[in-house]
Amino acid sequence: MDPIIVLNLSLLVLLIALTAFFVGSEFAVVKVRASRLDQLVSEGNKKAVIAKKLSSNLDYYLSACQLGITVTALGLGWLGKPTVERILYPVFDSFDVPASVAATASFIIAFSFVTFLHVVVGELAPKTLAIQYAERMTLLLARPLYWFGQIMKPLIWTLNGSARLLLRAFGVGPAGHDQAHSEEELKIIVTESYKGGEINQTELSYLNNIFAFDDRAVKDIMVPRTQMIAIDQSLNQQEILPIFDEHQYTRYPVTENGDKDHVIGFINVKEMLTNFANGVAINVGDITHDLLLVHETATIKEVLLQMQSQRLHIALVIDEYGGTAGLVTMEDILEEIVGEIRDEFDGDELLDIQQIDDMTYHINGRVLLEELEERFGMHFDESDEIDTIGGWIQRHNEENASDFSIQKGIYRLSVAEMENYQTLLVSLEILKQSKQETDPE
Repeated sequence: MDPIIVLNLSLLVLLIALTAFFVGSEFAVVKVRASRLDQLVSEGNKKAVIAKKLSSNLDYYLSACQLGITVTALGLGWLGKPTVERILYPVFDSFDVPASVAATASFIIAFSFVTFLHVVVGELAPKTLAIQYAERMTLLLARPLYWFGQIMKPLIWTLNGSARLLLRAFGVGPAGHDQAHSEEELKIIVTESYKGGEINQTELSYLNNIFAFDDRAVKDIMVPRTQMIAIDQSLNQQEILPIFDEHQYTRYPVTENGDKDHVIGFINVKEMLTNFANGVAINVGDITHDLLLVHETATIKEVLLQMQSQRLHIALVIDEYGGTAGLVTMEDILEEIVGEIRDEFDGDELLDIQQIDDMTYHINGRVLLEELEERFGMHFDESDEIDTIGGWIQRHNEENASDFSIQKGIYRLSVAEMENYQTLLVSLEILKQSKQETDPE
């Protein structure tokens, strides 16, 4: 075979390989996660150190890739046609093909052949590999791309500078690359990680709870004023012990004259029982500690930070008029992230949403409407100022009837337990749809 043809074919193969290298590098370095590179660097991966340099200076190395792709593409165009023509001319001559037809045919064949190799082998295949195996490809190609960028630095700098000058002429200035993700983007990433098996259901639940943390007000999780168990400052030890035994809480708010709008502090059961066991006679007022006051519209995050800074585990929630709205504890807040926390005294405590059978649920009146909407697909109208299912039932139960029920689509909501004017427990019944409703027309 003609030595020139052999040389040209070798150069074509080399140019295709270089095109594949630059295309693969470009997509891999864009696709790879910077956080993953940081992890590999911390583990001592030397290839990751080079890859991190590329990722940190993305503009420059993308320009290097573009320069390499352009040069190799020009080289393929320059070598492709004459090489293929030199191969095809003897074939055309053997069949006595006219020169004009041979020139046209060789051009079409050369153009099609080189384009096919360039697009399929040089671009599409390495692009797909880089997207599917971004981390491996980046670590494999990082070092040669880094040295190419260093060798071609003057040319790349000149080309980048020219591009910036051109853009500046049109009023477009340089912009940095924002690597931060919005909360919605993080939610999507977390969900995709769960679907891909990178995190489990529990971790997904914790992360979603944390995302919702800032959006929740303390009034959504507090113990309402009507359910608060308080200790009056006038009670003695013998009168207090039965209260401790019945409710088994760790801390109790202390009221003045039994008025929950006049809470003067809180007592710690452990402190009182220790004194009692040691035979020390003390009054409630002697061990009453100052209580953190928070507004009902404060976010859970704000209350948590205040509790941490003041080293308190309990806070009194006040309403817009300065009266007591309820009580919130550190346990209430932590349960918003990790779910229900049960100790040895919570054996009889029921879930907020308890399934009785396939068609019936009992729901704590403090459960949020948005939680029911998400779980059952329900929609609650006229609920702009109402957060809980108990409050929603109370709005519609105008006569405050203990047997009140209301139907919403295939669901029937009924009062299961009521105290004074407060709905403590709601029964949700899923009604069977009629044949007409379930059969498509």
